[in-house]
Amino acid sequence: MATTTSITTTYAGEFAGKYIAAALLSGTTLDNGLVEIKPNVKFKEVIKKVATDNIVKNAACDFDPTSTLTLTERILQPEEFQVNLQLCKKDFRSDWEAVQMGYSVYDNLPPSFTDFLLAHVAEKVAQRIETNIWQGANATAGQFDGFTTLFAADGDVVDVTGTSITAANVITEMGKVVDAIPSALYGKEDLTIYVSQKVAKAYVRALGGFGASGLGANGVDNKGTMWYGQGDLYFDGIRVAMVNGMPADDMVAAQSSNLYFGTGLLSDSNEVKVLDMGDLDGSQNVRVIMRFTAGIQYGFGSEVVYYS
Repeated sequence: MATTTSITTTYAGEFAGKYIAAALLSGTTLDNGLVEIKPNVKFKEVIKKVATDNIVKNAACDFDPTSTLTLTERILQPEEFQVNLQLCKKDFRSDWEAVQMGYSVYDNLPPSFTDFLLAHVAEKVAQRIETNIWQGANATAGQFDGFTTLFAADGDVVDVTGTSITAANVITEMGKVVDAIPSALYGKEDLTIYVSQKVAKAYVRALGGFGASGLGANGVDNKGTMWYGQGDLYFDGIRVAMVNGMPADDMVAAQSSNLYFGTGLLSDSNEVKVLDMGDLDGSQNVRVIMRFTAGIQYGFGSEVVYYS
């Protein structure tokens, strides 16, 4: 059964030559290196965790191995996913670009549409992976457990009770996250506060001076809301990273080196194959195929602050 294809056209005027898709969430977490990426994971990868007690002891004449060292592990196991679409070339013969298909009955999809479709599928997959990384649920088809799903179930994670974020309260609420960061974690070079788009927007507006916690009436450099040019954000000296997949009112503070994304080949999530079935089964169908693996894991729950 072919993928349902709906083509709506006015047949008035001249085709502009470009297909336009709705704005897509980009995979900000992976594109910006905000977690550790572990490629070439065929099935499972074991992440070893080492914990020790206070290993510094009073000196003695003899060797006294009284310290404790505990090795535990977490399993990073990417799941396999696929994209399968089937289009019928006949549906495109009455569209604007029919001539690009050729005049033979053994024709092809319009090249410009094929190029667009390949890019569109790859971007939709990037969007799905981004959302899965932060709020996916393994029980839902096409998803794996995301960080917030795992954090909520882990008693070691430092929990901070949240509220609905606005420009008026965002400074206070982000302060709660910083206050909850363990002393051993505070000051680490890769310590990051991960926030949703909603939280990032509220923070930028507050810094513009128009929230109750803003920097005076005119904001940063007295420029009001004009000051922000999509540059880096910091809070109390800690990097703030907007991740599009984060739930709206959530925040996470963690080292990027404590968060992992695993996959087989990185190129799999960018490779979309188009198969013309005409030479195989005599049909007029074109199949679009994509296969990839993806999954996440983290090291120490006690070194994660989860605001929700």
